[in-house]
Amino acid sequence: MTANTTASTAPEALEADVCIVGAGPVGVTLACRLAQHGMKIVIIDRADLPPMENPAFDGRAYAISAGSRHLLEDAGIWARLPMQACDIREIRVTDGRPGRPPSRLFLEFGPDDADEPFGAMIEARALRVALNAALYATPGITVFAPDEARVTRNADGAVIRTTSGRVINARLVIAAEGRRSPLREQARIPVTRLPYNQCGIICAVAHERPHEGRALEHFLPAGPFAQLPMAPTPDYPNLSAVVWTESEKVAYRQAELPHEAFAHEIRRRMGDDWLGALTPVGRRWVYPLSAQYAQRYVDTRLALVGDSAHGMHPIAGQGLNLGFRDIVALVDIVTEAHARGGDVGAPDVLRAYQARCRPANLLMLAATDMLERVFGNDNPVLRVARDVGLAAINRITPLRRGFARQAMGL
Repeated sequence: MTANTTASTAPEALEADVCIVGAGPVGVTLACRLAQHGMKIVIIDRADLPPMENPAFDGRAYAISAGSRHLLEDAGIWARLPMQACDIREIRVTDGRPGRPPSRLFLEFGPDDADEPFGAMIEARALRVALNAALYATPGITVFAPDEARVTRNADGAVIRTTSGRVINARLVIAAEGRRSPLREQARIPVTRLPYNQCGIICAVAHERPHEGRALEHFLPAGPFAQLPMAPTPDYPNLSAVVWTESEKVAYRQAELPHEAFAHEIRRRMGDDWLGALTPVGRRWVYPLSAQYAQRYVDTRLALVGDSAHGMHPIAGQGLNLGFRDIVALVDIVTEAHARGGDVGAPDVLRAYQARCRPANLLMLAATDMLERVFGNDNPVLRVARDVGLAAINRITPLRRGFARQAMGL
């Protein structure tokens, strides 16, 4: 069952196994997967969901790892994408300086390193349409949006009251609200934050030559520059996403450059001209970059997922994919408890989720933080060491394939 909050009178309390607060990609995917296992799910979001389906191209896209794609397929979301995704079939990792050719020592992942594409790029607008379609088509999910939740939790369960007057009794509440999670704050879960004093510039570029499914991660002194292959559109047969890291002041200044000057700065950071002439298209977005992690993922009748639990530097493109890994773990643990007639919000269930996810997530966060600090500088000694390291990994096939599988989330 699906519903939107339009009634002015409060109905009797709804009984749910799980209440999810936050209808972003992580929250919706989790709702669909739990409902597919016969659980009663309520999902609440303060935004009205259909208006988020902006039909205009705006340059934003998601890099979805192979493992995350399997999850979206299982959740019934991938098949509902209204436009084509683009497979990532090659990834080249290089080092250099703006305006100069990349180092001749590099790391490259190709078709011989995996049995399937490393991942796929999908436009943000396409994923939002697919999420909404799956959410309203999956039996067992009740949607309250736009609405806001006030949550009371105790050892026996949780009571959720919405601003529209709805009352939900649930065994478990999931915070999928993003980095500034109110439920996490309410539970007084400490958060450690690592500021980078950097911003990411996000845009798209049309280019002269086809990308052939190749992605580029080009490390520069100010931070990584990534080119990610996108599917063609009617207006742009050759299209890529760009994620470009700079210091805060430089990022905003670069993003405001006139069109030709902005295109010139992108070309300087590509390392070479393998894509031919470049033309920026769509909007330019600037986001402050930081990492953070919650000291614990659980509290009484509460679990944190996605950015509510962790956030990291986009240097390896793992932020959203790490949230999807949370879902895989939580679905396994919660549905097992549900299948045996147990309490899905019991302390042992929550402890199992935290034990499975938090250590691995911390390792990934530490790895991305180390990559940013090692590659995000112009120290000549470190430059030589990291270039030699990339070349060494490139030559050791089992090691290279191991890195590839880790990045794919398999």
